[in-house]
Amino acid sequence: MSNLEFLSQRRRHQSPLAGSFFSPMDLSGVSLVQTLASLSEDLIRSHRAPSHLHRKHARSLVCKVKILLSLFQYLSESSSGFLPRWFPISATLCFRELYILIYRAKMLLDYCENSARLWLVLKSEQISGNFRDLNQELATILDVLPIEGLRLSADVRDQVELLCTNCGKLNSRLDPEKEAQELRTMINEFLDEFARGEAPESQKLRGFLVNRLGISSGLACRSEVEFLEEQIYNQEEDADLSLLGGTVALARYCRFSLFSIDSLNKHPQPDTPSWGERWNRRMLSWSGSDSSSFAVPKDFCCPISLDLMRDPVVVSTGQTYDRASIIQWMDEGHSTCPNSGQLLSDSRLISNRALRSLISLWCSVFGVPYESGEVTDGSAETIAAACSSKAAITANMETAQILVGQLADGSDEAKGLAARELRLLAKTGKQNRAYIAEIGAIPLLSALLSSSDPVTQENSVTALLNLSIYDTNKQLIMEEEGCLSLITEVLKHGWSIEGRENAAATLFSLSVVHDYKKRILSEPGAVESLARLLKKGTPRGRKDAVMALFNLSTHPESWVEMLESGAAVALAHALTNELVSEEAAGALALISKQPAVAHAVAGVESTVPSLIKIMKRGSPKGKENAVAALQEICRKCGPVVTQRVARTPGLGGLVQGIVLTGTKRARRKATVLIKILQRWCGEMTVVVPSMLMMDNSTVMDQSQLVDPSRVLRPSPNLGSGDLTINQPVAISVPVP
Repeated sequence: MSNLEFLSQRRRHQSPLAGSFFSPMDLSGVSLVQTLASLSEDLIRSHRAPSHLHRKHARSLVCKVKILLSLFQYLSESSSGFLPRWFPISATLCFRELYILIYRAKMLLDYCENSARLWLVLKSEQISGNFRDLNQELATILDVLPIEGLRLSADVRDQVELLCTNCGKLNSRLDPEKEAQELRTMINEFLDEFARGEAPESQKLRGFLVNRLGISSGLACRSEVEFLEEQIYNQEEDADLSLLGGTVALARYCRFSLFSIDSLNKHPQPDTPSWGERWNRRMLSWSGSDSSSFAVPKDFCCPISLDLMRDPVVVSTGQTYDRASIIQWMDEGHSTCPNSGQLLSDSRLISNRALRSLISLWCSVFGVPYESGEVTDGSAETIAAACSSKAAITANMETAQILVGQLADGSDEAKGLAARELRLLAKTGKQNRAYIAEIGAIPLLSALLSSSDPVTQENSVTALLNLSIYDTNKQLIMEEEGCLSLITEVLKHGWSIEGRENAAATLFSLSVVHDYKKRILSEPGAVESLARLLKKGTPRGRKDAVMALFNLSTHPESWVEMLESGAAVALAHALTNELVSEEAAGALALISKQPAVAHAVAGVESTVPSLIKIMKRGSPKGKENAVAALQEICRKCGPVVTQRVARTPGLGGLVQGIVLTGTKRARRKATVLIKILQRWCGEMTVVVPSMLMMDNSTVMDQSQLVDPSRVLRPSPNLGSGDLTINQPVAISVPVP
């Protein structure tokens, strides 16, 4: 059995039975029947006691498969030597259809077993329809199965005929629709109470969650929240996102209002298998089956690491890789696509959301632990939009009050967990960020920045980062006594690299406000630590650091600290890293207006070649930053550096391209760069674009003449498209 069916799945919210399925065409006779028996045994073994909402449907389906198993076992045990001779062709076709049906049945049962209980309530009607469809398809197959030609024993024949009769009847008692409707009504009633600004009674919530749904622990609530958020991220426009968002907020509130926060981080009991253990058991149970049926689809594996992709992204060549793997590839200096060998035109990575949804579905169906890391900005926005109803906002406010109370009075373990949950809550929605800060979370989170527990420290600084996205909170953070110093301390000596990276990102967020830039620049060790992270951090850490330095560089006095702390030189070295080169060039363009900085930057051997490389292959904004930085370096450093720049092969074509197609600022800076090259190069051969001669696209502007006594003439050693300055010349420039 191929895994191609998963490539045809589109979104998790669709039926788990949607897509294309293929029967094993290379099997027939005894081998086909034995494979069917093995697949049936695996299904029965995996679903002995279903306890979810659709348990009646599941038990009925398992009973039907048990009868089919008795058929397959009888055929396997009965004279396998002559079976191929009398096996009717029509029976082989029916068995192949049964293979597909049993495989789909297992997918549906796995889906129900691994889905959130609340999700099964919301999708009850659709899932019941899936069970009914399988039942009808089984009846159709059995109806055309040539029982007479199989030479069955009387007992087996009677069982198969009875199964055929039962499948043809619609048993409404199996449908949990009445129970599901009651549960949906309860959900709506709870949300209505939140919408009125009231919190539902704990006793009613416990009866609903624990007694009716079997969600009996904080860990189970957390799984419900994570699963539902994944559905929100993967939903299409026709989904009721408001109801989903409200249900997420309800589940999160229940988690902290019904269960002791000190118990939420405890490990499951030994008899409660974790996701990883369940996966290992499932793998062991599959070992006796056709291994090709359950192999991870090749399309889900990263071509670099060969592992299941956690965050698939598309590069400029159209190839897909896991984000961490391709970032490491580019960070090691590679500029080509690993798969195709083509040159990467840029370093942008675009999330492959459709593939990520398919991988997530596959993992959900087969119980594979799948954690894609921190919620992306795109998914955070989607979840925030879904949780924007009045009911969801009120529920989240009630949850925030509980968590902030734990920050103030809870145990150390409770404080750490509260910081983590506030971090996640502040990730989605400005209402959450505003309210969390309003009820006093910032001073309490600030105090946890000095925690000796690495996880608590990381969650605290990340919570402050997420809160700082809301502009009003920036002021609260900066006004909190000692908070900026503690953030800087985490940046310098944080227990984890993730904590240090998020501290850098927090400084980046705060530095958006111009009035705070001077304070951050004056904070001892802040700029120096950002420079160190830029030089030695992970790809993500370098990105956070360069963005913070870029923001700080817009302050007119920033150059002093940038130079003294070594940040200017670090930015120059960062030009060789495509992930951060364009932002580094932007910062250098600003601080290189000071001669001391320009000389320090020019002293780095790779500066000029790197800037020219960005002018060749960068984005429009990157080219603008690079030509601006190069222009400032030449202007402040005089003839020595300028002549070195002028000797660069192909410079004329680059400048010509920027003057023709660059941004307005880039065209202006390119024009100034040409005039500087003219001024300092004297008899040196300087390649400049021939389009700068007077033509229909340029005008002579006497105020822009570099030297009216000099003339541009073609160089005998250069092509017809190049010019050299070796005689008195006048220059015409495009109108900016």
